Parts: sequence; structure tokens; C-alpha cells
Amino acid sequence: MATKHNTKADFSRPAVHIASVLVPLFSAVGFTRMSKNISSNVLEESAVSDDVVSPDEEGICSGKYFTELGLVGLLEQAASSFSLAGMYEAVNEVYKVLIPVHEANRDAKKLATIHGKLQEAFGKIVHQSTGWEDGKRMFGTYFRVGFYGSKFGDLDEQEFVYKEPAITKLAEISHRLEGFYGDQFGEDQVEVIKDSNPVDKCKLDPNKAFIQITYVEPYFDTYEMKDRITYFDKNYNLRRFVYCTPFTLDGRAHGDLHEQFKRKTILTTSHAFPYIKTRINIVHKEEIISTPIEVAIEDMQKKTQELAFATHQDPSDAKMLQMVLQGSVGTTVNQGPLEVAQVFLSEIPSDPKLYRHHNKLRLCFKDFTKRCEDALRKNKSLIGPDQKEYQRELERNYHRLKEALQPLINRKIPQLYKPVLQVNSHRDSFSRLSLRKIDI
Repeated sequence: MATKHNTKADFSRPAVHIASVLVPLFSAVGFTRMSKNISSNVLEESAVSDDVVSPDEEGICSGKYFTELGLVGLLEQAASSFSLAGMYEAVNEVYKVLIPVHEANRDAKKLATIHGKLQEAFGKIVHQSTGWEDGKRMFGTYFRVGFYGSKFGDLDEQEFVYKEPAITKLAEISHRLEGFYGDQFGEDQVEVIKDSNPVDKCKLDPNKAFIQITYVEPYFDTYEMKDRITYFDKNYNLRRFVYCTPFTLDGRAHGDLHEQFKRKTILTTSHAFPYIKTRINIVHKEEIISTPIEVAIEDMQKKTQELAFATHQDPSDAKMLQMVLQGSVGTTVNQGPLEVAQVFLSEIPSDPKLYRHHNKLRLCFKDFTKRCEDALRKNKSLIGPDQKEYQRELERNYHRLKEALQPLINRKIPQLYKPVLQVNSHRDSFSRLSLRKIDI
């Protein structure tokens, strides 16, 4: 299986599978934690089965690989595959097993080779800390694929997350799947659903096969983000994914700021990527509905994070910084920060339940303006003489924006109308505006 994946240049899957098959051996020498660092699927993919029989019988452990030499060879193959896949952090985990073996054998030559490869791997981590192009590594693109129609048999109403190579566009996977199932059922019998809205099977033609394909991204809770610090952490051992669907209460997808809701759908798969398969079943789905002001808060937080990242990027990227600045303080930005503030902060809400969101949005704008100022200062230090006028224009736009925002973000809820805060031991509060729906 590993050899077959290698021929398709899909190096992460054989590397994980080879390492996982050796879990019983890892456990025997105290490396269970290391194996789980490679993949959270290790127990399911490992060689623990009825085939592992006693040495006097013929079984899986009697093969040529289940010797010290075989173990070393397989792990070296796994390390090589991880390196080819750009997963240099996992290379380090594999070599944690090999180093003690070579130390016990006093094999200085092998140790020198391994430490040389580790130095190379860590050097690439430093140089390519965020992706392939311009220092970026791309570990894959993910899509949710749902199948609807009796023609699919057991696949009917089944949903999967597909992992596609590097940068794969939605049109590419749509064309491939439509062609594949079109060859089975007939071209005129397969139809791709163009939106990401919930599918009502009653409205579908029972004589056709329907495929719904949606781009999804890895999803992490706030507590997870504390451990998933690096780019690799955020793109490895992935089980949860998210996609967002904009909507309005009258049925339109998009509307004015004050009527724009968003449905955030969080998917959980049965196993983690990378996996020996390119698609994994979705076993749990959760929906969170964000109100218009919550959508505005998320948008402003995202803009602020983009500013912070572009400002502190090392090495500095003047083009990216200017692009983010233009999107933040440019005069031609549609539905920009000022319009958001005017829509949601012009008046203090009459409903006390909205005070929390009102205050949170005001704080978001204060943080946003501070980040704009930092970004402008950084850009000034990066530009040449030919861009001085451009810098002055950005600064003028910023000061106009800041001046217009001041009366909106500095308004406070009068003390008389402030709600009394009460200690609530319950985790969930009825005052929360986000609506949550969980499907099990």
C-alpha cells in the first residue's frame, strides 16, 4: 500500500501507515507517545490483530520486516516519505526511535547521518515555516462531499471530508467526481449541487444522483489553539473542519450588514488526516448561527489579525503589508470598517442582551485602529523614496477613518442602564445570541 501511494507522489499517507503498523514495537520499547505524535490513528492502523501469533507459528511477525534491521529500514522509509511530503516535524518524531537503536549499536556513522538529516529538516522548518511558495508549505486542501440519491446505494446521504493535493480548486474536484459518477450512471444522471445550504431530499429528482461539494477548513476550539501554535500544528492530525454559509432571514444569501446572518457548520470525521484513505466519513455535525453583529465582530477580528500578522511577519513582506493596509484604510473598500461601525455602533441598543456584543465590537475597533497605526509605522520603515506619497495617502485615510470612528467607539453605555452582572455557575447562558444546533 505504501509503495502504491509513493508512485502517486502522496508521501504523507505511506509515512503515517508505515509508522503506525509498527506501533506494537514502539510500545515494547516505550515509544507509544512518539507514535501518537505521528498520528492519532495509530491504534486503528497498527498491526495489533489476531495475525500476531506466537513465534512458533506462521504469522505477520514472522516476516522479514519484524526484525531490528527491518524496523530500522521501515522507519528510515517513513522518515524519507515525511521529508518528501514537507512534514519535517514528523521526521524528528521518527528519528527519536532510530537514534536509541543506533546508540545501542555504537553506530556512529548512522548517527552522524541521522543528525545531518535532522539539521536539514529543522533548517527547512525555519525557512519554510508557513508554506511552499514564498516560504509556504501546503499540506492539502479539504472538501466536504455529500451524496444524495438511491443510485448511490449505501453512499446515499453519506458525507465525507476529502483531502486533495496541495492547492486544489473547487472546480477541479467537482469536475473529477461528476465525471467519475457520470461514467457509472450516465452523464445526464449526475448533478452537482452548487450551494452549501442544507439539502432537502424531497426537492431532488429521485431518478438522479446528486453530489454536494463544499470547501472546508480545519477548525479548532480556543483551548486547542493554545497547543496548535505552528503552521504544522494547524495542518496535522485534523479531525474537525468548518465551512460558513451566509444567509438572511428572507431567504437571500447576502443582504445589508444589519441583516446578514452566518451559519457555521463544524464537521468531525471518524479518523484524523493524514490517513491511509483520501476521504473519511463525517460522524458528527454541529451548526452555530451568528447574528449580524456577531458576524461583524468576527470580520473585524479577522481584519485585525491580518494586520498583526503582516506587521510582525519575519522577514517583512512590504507587498502583503500594503495589501492588508489598503483593505483596512483604503477609501474604496466596500462595506469597510467605518460602515460596520456606523451600522452597529451609532446607537446604544435598547435590549440589554445586546450590550455585551455592542461593547465587544467597540473593543474590536479600538484594537483595529491600534493595529492600523502599527502597520503604517512598519510600512514607513520599509518603503523607498518612490512610495512616500503613497504612504502619506494611507496615513491621511487612516486619520480620517480614526476621526470618524472616535465618537462611535468611545460611546459608553450609561451607568443607569448597565445590566447587573450575576454569577452564573452554568456553562451556557440563555443571554447568548448565537443559536447552536447539534446533530449526532
